Amino acid sequence: MGRTRARAAVAAAGLWLGAVLGAIAAASGALAQQAAPELTVGTLENGTVNWELRTIADRGLDRENGFRLKVVPLAGNPATQIAMQGGAVDAIVSDFLWVAQQRAAGAGFAFLPYSTAVGGLVVPADSPVRDLAELSGRSIGIAGGPVDKSWLILRAYGRLRTGEDLAATTRQVFGAPPVIRNAAETGEVDAAVNFWHFLAKMKAGGMREVVSVAQASAALGLDPATPLLGYVLRDDWIADHPDLARGLARASRQAKRILSEDPAAWQAIRPIMDAASEAEFQALRDGWIAGIPPEGPVDAAGAQRMFAVMAELGGEDLTGGLQTLPEGLFWSGE
Repeated sequence: MGRTRARAAVAAAGLWLGAVLGAIAAASGALAQQAAPELTVGTLENGTVNWELRTIADRGLDRENGFRLKVVPLAGNPATQIAMQGGAVDAIVSDFLWVAQQRAAGAGFAFLPYSTAVGGLVVPADSPVRDLAELSGRSIGIAGGPVDKSWLILRAYGRLRTGEDLAATTRQVFGAPPVIRNAAETGEVDAAVNFWHFLAKMKAGGMREVVSVAQASAALGLDPATPLLGYVLRDDWIADHPDLARGLARASRQAKRILSEDPAAWQAIRPIMDAASEAEFQALRDGWIAGIPPEGPVDAAGAQRMFAVMAELGGEDLTGGLQTLPEGLFWSGE
């Protein structure tokens, strides 16, 4: 009987010790999580970077890489840029031309590649237009304004193919991406150039792509893998917080790997993708994956060639007087 009570006492003590150790481990984990520094990223509320950031947060990739991610929704690109310039956030996502202009002006911003995704030119499925030359005399709806980077590349490609500038041979209608989508789908314009995720939805709805910006870039001798969008970081912030900066870069790569390999990851973020149908969902998913940039350093010379092509047509309205991309613009995350 005594031995039975002794065994019971030992077992109870073991259970108690296990509970204590478990509580200590849980408390230590909570303290470690609280101790991890916060990293704030300013984003557009409907920006596709939120798909990556949600994956980082849901999969715990931020904590795994030594930081706590905080997403700060902002209304419009100017708001994100002002937040970055004012130091209200640690990072935003923007195009490399804006970052280059800021760096050349002394802001000390660096560009960590996020996406190579670009748009293209689409027409209704029953349109007779099969080539850019057949757009002569027709109307084109363009999102992003006269110096939209996709439009400039398509103009350069048009000059290569036909010897004429689309800006001279067509009538352009500029507007916000949803407005351009509606104008194209209702026949108010004959063709449309839109941001890639709007084009994905338009093609899912039956519109036909005449030429993509990636195809046009390749024909112009440019590298379609040049990332147009990237995380914007400050040089001094990277220097002061190297582990945080590298942690963001690693978490971004890990999230991209997950999203390119695990279909379940897309189901988890589907509610924030604004996909009205299965076809739209698949088009958005495939387009985002296709835009994952290659790992490693950006080819600065290739980026300069792309910049030169766009600058020739966009002029100072695009470049702000910048002639060459500044040294140190691209940061690989290492």
